[in-house]
Amino acid sequence: MTMMKRITQSMTVIWKKGSKKSMPPTCRALSTLKYNHCYQILKSPPLLSLDLPEIWTPDSLDYDRPPIKKGSNEQTAAVIDGKSISEEIMLGIASEVSRMKEAISKVPGLAVILVGQRRDSQTYVRNKIKACEEAGIKSLMTELPEDCKEEEILSALSSFNEDPSIHGILVQLPLPKHLDEEKILNQVSVEKDVDGFNPLNMGNLAMRGREPLFIPCTPKGCIELLLRSGVEIMGKKAVVIGRSNITGLPISLLLQRHHATVSILHAMSKNPDKISSQADIVVTAVGVPNLVRRHWLKPGAVVIDVGTYPVEDPNSEFGYRLIGDVCYEEALEVVSAITPVPGGVGPMTIAMLLSNTLDSAKLAYDFT
Repeated sequence: MTMMKRITQSMTVIWKKGSKKSMPPTCRALSTLKYNHCYQILKSPPLLSLDLPEIWTPDSLDYDRPPIKKGSNEQTAAVIDGKSISEEIMLGIASEVSRMKEAISKVPGLAVILVGQRRDSQTYVRNKIKACEEAGIKSLMTELPEDCKEEEILSALSSFNEDPSIHGILVQLPLPKHLDEEKILNQVSVEKDVDGFNPLNMGNLAMRGREPLFIPCTPKGCIELLLRSGVEIMGKKAVVIGRSNITGLPISLLLQRHHATVSILHAMSKNPDKISSQADIVVTAVGVPNLVRRHWLKPGAVVIDVGTYPVEDPNSEFGYRLIGDVCYEEALEVVSAITPVPGGVGPMTIAMLLSNTLDSAKLAYDFT
């Protein structure tokens, strides 16, 4: 021990003496880096500087669905009915809410913030509020104008964060361009982040051995559709078209957690149709009508179409109808199963939102 102590003291003296005379090369480099922002060791730029807008250029922007050809190529695909599956889930949620109310005289609460007058956002929020009523979940909504200030949203969020009767907070996306979406979403309490967008939830979703508090609703609904339709995910080739933080990124992570081999296609991908045509499972979420045509799809593949695009339709109740990323009638002739738009993923997203809200309330009340 005495010898070791002397050696350690000697080394300390040498280091102190050396530091007075000159700095080791590594220390000089770190010092230079600290005071010279132009100094760069690596070629890798900051990740934010790599972000580019996602601008897809589909082969066709024809919003009218082509007629189904009669003959040998008539429909063979199964239609994955998200509406009926979501209704089954909603019955289970309503039953649990009722049990909670009877046992502890409490119910889950969901708060929604809607900014602007986007018709699709208004439709989504309207459907979510209606679903809450049917399930017995308390709902509150704050509506703000398109040109509202960021502080108004943050104030509403602060109020909902502090309200013990609210267990889930939803900021309807997308937000107007002048608002800092990241800053706003980060203000949602992680315990009430039923959308699953908090970096902590997303990080836990990405890492094996971790469990997020909440899985983002749309990706969670996509997986539920696959599982309830008897689709095998493990070991299958899956292609996710689109890489948004809302859907594309989390669905790719979730498919990996289910042991699929996942490829992600984006607006800069080369030959996306060829890559997509090799997939057993295709999930598309870019909001470009009829982007995915027949030749993008492998015979027998399963397709989950998350994309929605409003098209003017004076005969529709709200003056428009929704179509998806996939040319539906062409896909019916090729794939083994597909979700329709509307009536596929949309209802499942709402069911998963309410499921997450219920789970949040159970955690808050320690209710099992």
